[in-house]
Amino acid sequence: MTPEIELSETPDEADLAALGAALAAFNAADVGPSGHRKLAILLRGGAGEVVGGLSGYTAWGWLYVQWLWLSEPLRGQGWAGRLLSLAEAEARTRGCHGAWIDTFSPVARGVYRRAGYQEFGSLPGFPMGRTRSFLQKPL
Repeated sequence: MTPEIELSETPDEADLAALGAALAAFNAADVGPSGHRKLAILLRGGAGEVVGGLSGYTAWGWLYVQWLWLSEPLRGQGWAGRLLSLAEAEARTRGCHGAWIDTFSPVARGVYRRAGYQEFGSLPGFPMGRTRSFLQKPL
């Protein structure tokens, strides 16, 4: 069989799900089940709107923080550290031994370092004029 190549910037969601399921099955057979579980901690304003929060997942004994965002009025008040601490505590209850996060914001990098994260890699020029930093922390 010779496969046909299809390049798309609007792929079908079912095709992406099939690709993800196939890779998850391969990885599970290779290193064992991931135990993937979503994790979200939301901050809500008076009308119930999201004014900040953290989103990520736990898998293979690690917490990955994918998104951490705070609306402007909440910045600089220690909320990021509190959200990280709550996520790390939940990750420990799930049996995680480490956490990691990435950013290209120098301000966020400083916040993560103050929370005990240490840089383990970087991508200069991602985006241009910045460096994407990858940080980790033992739990």
